[in-house]
Amino acid sequence: MLAKKTTIAGVVAAATAVLVILTAGPAHTADEVKPPSVPSPTEPDESLASDRAGGPTKPSLPGAASALTTIQTRIASYVDTHAPGYTFASYVDETSGKMILETDAPASLVAQLTDMSSGSAAEKQAVVQMSVQPNATSDNFHRRDDIQPFWGGGGITAQNRICSSGYAVRKSSGTVFMTTAGHCFSTGVTVLTESRARTYGVVSDRHLPTWNGRPRDVELIGGRTYAGRIFTGGVTSTTSAPVVSAGTAYVGYSNYCHSGRTTGERCGHTATSITGQVCTQTGCKFPVIVFRGGVLPQLGDSGSPFYAKDTAGGVWIRGHVIAGSSTTSYAERWTSIAPLLGVTIVRG
Repeated sequence: MLAKKTTIAGVVAAATAVLVILTAGPAHTADEVKPPSVPSPTEPDESLASDRAGGPTKPSLPGAASALTTIQTRIASYVDTHAPGYTFASYVDETSGKMILETDAPASLVAQLTDMSSGSAAEKQAVVQMSVQPNATSDNFHRRDDIQPFWGGGGITAQNRICSSGYAVRKSSGTVFMTTAGHCFSTGVTVLTESRARTYGVVSDRHLPTWNGRPRDVELIGGRTYAGRIFTGGVTSTTSAPVVSAGTAYVGYSNYCHSGRTTGERCGHTATSITGQVCTQTGCKFPVIVFRGGVLPQLGDSGSPFYAKDTAGGVWIRGHVIAGSSTTSYAERWTSIAPLLGVTIVRG
């Protein structure tokens, strides 16, 4: 990891960051990090990623996959005609093999959406064993004062909202952008650092169900310089780690991390599904990564990178945070975002 406070002579080792409410000053100076270089032709071998093997999983219960598809279709239709309203998150937890439904909807509506009276015997049994958990899931609106070249995991603001930056990406033209969640800011809006001391960039390529009908939650911020590095440590951290690669998440891996302006860098998350659906005030997004465990993202962490780290501290991007409840969080998948936006990851 590189300390953000450095001298020309070299890098000063960073002390462990402490969570506080506000940062005292700029995170780093402009001459400390070189602008991202063009990636070499040889991409890192994803088989070397620490999460590649995942963890223990169980086969889905017979009928669970087909029943879930039916239920998710009903939920999406309901949300489309009643939003904003109740929230829903549904997936097959591949560590248990059972369906999970988190919602703040009343039992009568849940019963209607999960009715399998006309389904197969296996689908009926899968619904009987489904875990319905009363939980409100929300978009995570809300390190605090970054400067160029900007890093992922920092606080950004516009339109009276605070979110977190994600990870730097490059279009085929060579232009570099920063990602964040699509529910954060409107197209064409000028985004500032959380301290409001600097312009972070302008929003483009916004994708959101309530914006263009697509089941994605992502947008790009461009017009400034962005580096392939992610903040580490607490919310006033001056340290970062380099992005090594980007790829798919693995169910069962139990040490995923996120890094956001509200909670800082937190690890110990377990991915329980990579084909979940989450429906919030801004529509239904799917397929998404479902994860639990550790200190989960909080309000303001939307857009923050979701990743694994290798033994050298390098970051392997798997997606970015978009929503969460008190027990479960959700992330957009890099494997969905890259082809949609036509981008490649910027390495540090």
